[in-house]
Amino acid sequence: MSNRGGMIAPSLLSADFSCIREDIRPIEPLVDMWHIDVMDGRFVRNITMGPFIVEAVKKATNLPLDVHLMIAEPVKYAEPFLLAGADILTAHIEAFSSGDEVLYFIDEVKRFGKKAGLSIKPGTDVSDLYDFLGEIDLVLVMSVEPGFGGQSFMSESLTKLKNLAERFGSILSVDGGINDKTAKDAVSAGANMLVAGSYIFSSENREAAIGALRDAFKDV
Repeated sequence: MSNRGGMIAPSLLSADFSCIREDIRPIEPLVDMWHIDVMDGRFVRNITMGPFIVEAVKKATNLPLDVHLMIAEPVKYAEPFLLAGADILTAHIEAFSSGDEVLYFIDEVKRFGKKAGLSIKPGTDVSDLYDFLGEIDLVLVMSVEPGFGGQSFMSESLTKLKNLAERFGSILSVDGGINDKTAKDAVSAGANMLVAGSYIFSSENREAAIGALRDAFKDV
C-alpha cells in the first residue's frame, strides 16, 4: 500500500457491478486501494454486498481491498470477509457489545495477517476509540450517516479528525461527501486517506476527479 502524499480509496458502492473489472481498471493506476462498503440491513438500513462480491473484486484487481463492515455482529462475520480477500477489515465501534469483543475482533483480523480498523459514526464521541488506538492500523471517520452513498459532508467530522490526528499515527481515513473542496478540509484536519464514491464514479473525467483529490495533499 503506497502513501504517495496521502491515499485515495474509491468507494466501489458507486461503481458499475455489471462490468466491475472494466469499470475500475482504467483508474486502478491512479489510486491506492478500493473501499468496499458492506451493509446488512440491521446496523444500517441498506443492504449491499457480502463475501462473494469481495472475492469477485479481489480477482478483478491488483490493489488492496479496504473492507468497511457496516454490520451487526462483526466478530461473527470477520473470517468470511478475510478469507474472501479483505486486506484491511474495519468494523464500527458502535457494533460491539464490549471492549473485550473489540479486542477479539482485532486479534482475529491480525491472526490472518491483515490490518484491523475501527470506524465511528458522526454522533459517536471519538473518546470511544481511545482504548484501542494502539492496537489498530486504521481509523475511519464517517463524515455522513452510514448506510447510503451520495450524502453531503458533515463539517463536524473535522473536529474528530483533528482530535484523532493528535493521538493516532497510522491510517486516518474519512468517508462521506468527499469531493475536491471537502477533501482539502479533511486533509487539513489530519486525514491521510480519502474515500470517495460518487464524486469519482459519477464524474465525466474520473482521472481529473482523482487528481483533484490528490491535490488536497500537496500543501500539507
